[in-house]
Amino acid sequence: MFDRLLIANRGEIACRIIRTCRRLGIECAVVYSAHDRGARHVRLADFAYPLRGATAAETYLNATAIVAAAQRFGARAIHPGYGFLAENAAFAYTVEKAGLVFVGPAATTIEKMGSKAAAKTMMRAAGVPVVPGDDGAVQDDDHLAAAAGEIGYPILLKAAAGGGGKGMRLVEKPGEFAAALDAVRREALGAFGDDQVIIEKYLAAPRHIEVQIFGDRYGNLVHLHERDCSVQRRHQKIIEEAPAPGLDPKMRDAIHRTALAAGRAVDYVNAGTVEMIVDENSFYFMEMNTRLQVEHPVTEAVTGLDLVEWQLRIAAGEPLPLTQDEIACRGHAIEARLYAEDPVRGFLPSSGVLTMFTVPDTADGNGDLRIDSGYEAGDHIGIHFDPLLAKFIASGAERTQAIARLSGALAHTALNGPRTNLGFLQALLASPEFAAAQIRTAAIDRDLAQFLEDSAELAERAQLLALAARLARQLGSPAGNPWLAGDGWSNGGAQAITWRLALGDNEVEWRLENTAAGWRVQRAAEPSATNAHLITDMRWDGSDLAATLDGIVCRSPAVDEGGRLALTTGGRRFTVVFVDTHDIGPAADPLAGGLHSPMPGKIVAVRAAAGEQVAADQPLIVMEAMKMEITLRAPAAGTVQAVHVGAGDFVAADALLIGFAP
Repeated sequence: MFDRLLIANRGEIACRIIRTCRRLGIECAVVYSAHDRGARHVRLADFAYPLRGATAAETYLNATAIVAAAQRFGARAIHPGYGFLAENAAFAYTVEKAGLVFVGPAATTIEKMGSKAAAKTMMRAAGVPVVPGDDGAVQDDDHLAAAAGEIGYPILLKAAAGGGGKGMRLVEKPGEFAAALDAVRREALGAFGDDQVIIEKYLAAPRHIEVQIFGDRYGNLVHLHERDCSVQRRHQKIIEEAPAPGLDPKMRDAIHRTALAAGRAVDYVNAGTVEMIVDENSFYFMEMNTRLQVEHPVTEAVTGLDLVEWQLRIAAGEPLPLTQDEIACRGHAIEARLYAEDPVRGFLPSSGVLTMFTVPDTADGNGDLRIDSGYEAGDHIGIHFDPLLAKFIASGAERTQAIARLSGALAHTALNGPRTNLGFLQALLASPEFAAAQIRTAAIDRDLAQFLEDSAELAERAQLLALAARLARQLGSPAGNPWLAGDGWSNGGAQAITWRLALGDNEVEWRLENTAAGWRVQRAAEPSATNAHLITDMRWDGSDLAATLDGIVCRSPAVDEGGRLALTTGGRRFTVVFVDTHDIGPAADPLAGGLHSPMPGKIVAVRAAAGEQVAADQPLIVMEAMKMEITLRAPAAGTVQAVHVGAGDFVAADALLIGFAP
C-alpha cells in the first residue's frame, strides 16, 4: 500500500478521499487554487500545495503543476477524484511518465473510453447495444447538422470527452441546432479542454441506470450492482439510489452481464461505471466513466464496501478483495446532491459566504445517514467551480425507510448565505412520482412547476411559523419597553397589527391581535372565526424555531437569509419575505434599470447591439459561472440603448450589462 498520496482535486471528493487515507494510515497532500486557500480540503489534508492562478484551467487542470507538487511531496501515487483531470488520458500518461501511480484505469483505457464516439465503436464490436447516433468523426458544422436530421429530432448534442451533465444540450428542432452546437463546444472546451461533439437520438422517457465495475491487474472483473440515476435536471443527476427500484430481475441480470462485457472489452482495471439508458423492454450503452462517480456512496451503503480503499489497493497491485459471489446487495440507499443554486431564479448558481451550515449528527455509529461535504460554515462558495455543497446519503432496510431518513435529514439542515436547492430536494422526495419510482430522466425539466408547488396547508403553516418567528424576535428584543415591542400595545388598550408576507408569487396580509389566550391570527381579507389561528410560546434563537400553533407544538429549522426567512415544515423548505406595505407600489416597467448580471461570472457572448429592437425573451447575453452557461433574455420587447460588456469580460453580481431606451 502507498505511504503518501496526492489528491488532485478539491471539495467534497477530496475530503472523502482524505477520510479513507486517514483510516488506512496514508499521509495525503492536496493542491489548491488562490480562491481555495482556506477551503475545507486544505484544512483536512496533511500537506497542501498552492497552484498559481484562480480558474480551473490555471489550477486543477494544470497537469504539470500537479505532478510537480506530487514529486515535491514525495507521493507515490495521485488520486484524481472525479471531474477535472480524472478522465484525461494525457494526465494519466504524465503521471506514469513521472514514475508515479495513477489511481484509476490505464491511460490507454481512458483514451479509448474518453471519446464517446470511439467507445461506442468498441462496444458495438463487443456486442454491446448502443444508442443510435453519429460518432463525431467529422466535426464540420454542416455534416453534424445533416447527421442530426438523418437521426431525427429530438437529438442530444454531447461533448465527446465530457461527463457529469456538462457540455450537453437537447435540440428539439433544426432551427435550434446551430446555437446549441456553439454552446456545447464552449462548455466542452472549458470543462474538458476538448470541443468535439457527438450526436445521440433522444429517448423521451428512459431511465438512467449505471453499473459499478471493478477490475484488477490479474484479469478479475466484478460488478458491485447497479444504481438508478434517473432523477436529473438539465442532464445533471440530483438524486441517485441503489439498487434500481422496480427493475425486472431478468433485465437487471442482463444489464450486469452487459456491463461486465463492456469492461472486458477494454481489459478494465480499477473503478469504472458503465452507464445505460433503459426503457421498458430494452437498454443501450451510453458511456463508460473511467473514474469514481459522485454517487458512489449509495453503492458503498448497500455493499458495505469502501470504494476508495478498493481503488487504492488495486492501484497498489493487490487483487480484488472479493469475488462476485461474495459481493452482496443489502437494503436500499438514496443520495441527494445539495447545490448552491436558486430554484426560484431558474436554478442559477449562487455564490457567497456560507454563514450558517448545520446538519444532523451522523456520529451515532448506526450508519443510516452519511453526509459528504467540502464546506463548513464560514467558507466562501466561489464562481469558478462546480456548485456542489454536500451529498446526503441515507440507507434503510427498504426504500421507504431510506426516503424517510433522507427527508428527515434534509428537514433538519439549516443554511444561510448562498441560495440552495434544499427545498427542491425535499419536494422531489415528497412527490408521489418519486415515491412510486416513476421519475424519468426528462420529467423534472418537463414538469418543473409541479415540483416547485407547495400545498395550501403547508404554505399556510409556513406563514404562521414565519409570523411566530417575527413575534418571538420583536417581543424578545425590547425587553421591558412596551412602546417598542411592536405587539399593538397602547395606553388605550391593545390594537390589532397587520403584517404582509410574500411566499413565492403569493402575498398575504395577516391581522394579528394580542389576546389573553395568545396571538389571534387570521388573513386580513377573510376575517372570520373559522380561519383564525392561535400562536403561543414562540421561541427562536436564529436557527431553531419553536411555536405552538392552535395547541400543537411545531419545531422548525429557521434562519434569516438577509431579509428572507428560510424554514422547513412538513418536509418542505419555504422562503418567506415580510413586505412593508409602504413599499408596495404600481408594477415597475420590466425594462427599467436594464439587464443585470444575476451572479458573478464571465461574459461568453453578446447577442445585442445599441439601437437594436429586441423581442421579449430574446437571448441577449450568454454567461458562464460555476462551469455552467446561462442565457440572459430580454425581459420585454424594447430598444437596446447601450451594451456595457463584451465577450471575455468578468462581471460582478448585479452589474449592469445592457441598458434599454425609456
